Amino acid sequence: MSAFSRPHLSLVSDHSPAAGRDGSPWTDLSPVGDASWRLDALCAETDPEAFFPEKGGSTRDAKRVCNGCAVRAECLQFALANDERFGIWGGLSERERRRLRLEQRGSRISA
Repeated sequence: MSAFSRPHLSLVSDHSPAAGRDGSPWTDLSPVGDASWRLDALCAETDPEAFFPEKGGSTRDAKRVCNGCAVRAECLQFALANDERFGIWGGLSERERRRLRLEQRGSRISA
């Protein structure tokens, strides 16, 4: 996946959800819809390590940032649509997103 960087977006952290997998700022359109929400993501102004804690590490700091973020829902939708398996996205951990996906599948089947 390519990302087009723009000089005025240099504050985007290397590994935050607002940054591309190659470390460049996400300013392109994602494979699933419009990714312009990333320009308003609070994680771009935060230590990226908080969003990718070591196994068993605390997710509290990342989730606190997500709770105050105006684009939290868009971030979560992106992570779900792109099957993001690592990190905190939209305020949810990998395990929480997996549980949500299973719940969503279950509700679609029973509907």
